[in-house]
Amino acid sequence: MKPEETIDFHIKRTWQSIAKMYNEEAGKYGATMAIGFVLLNVDPKEGTPSTSLGPKMGIEATSLSRVLKNMQEQGLIERRPNPKDGRGVLIFLTDFGKEKRADAKRAVVRFNEVVFSELPKQKVKHFFEVTETINELISSKKVYTQAYEPND
Repeated sequence: MKPEETIDFHIKRTWQSIAKMYNEEAGKYGATMAIGFVLLNVDPKEGTPSTSLGPKMGIEATSLSRVLKNMQEQGLIERRPNPKDGRGVLIFLTDFGKEKRADAKRAVVRFNEVVFSELPKQKVKHFFEVTETINELISSKKVYTQAYEPND
């Protein structure tokens, strides 16, 4: 099987293109895609527990810690003790962070509007169904831990 005949090749290539595009756009605002992603995943009113951000975003704890430290130094976020969990920390957006969140949201909305305008609704629906199936196969451990029985 050639790489270009595999699902993962196309997903990775597409994600790399998207990440590059977002990083180029974020660079215009002095940010990165990772910063934009965090800004979009922090609840702007209630804050978000730092421990839930990594899993929510699919980022390893060490990488997330580095991004959060950088964001705090830039004045985008502040950390506050979690009143419901004395050991935990909540991440809140500063006013500046909320401004940058709006920039990130505009970039994501623009990308999606352009893609949706170029594709028929049925193709988008199929794309979502395919990615959902892939995620279900992975999360249910069907790929490597069970004997595979095709559904044909």
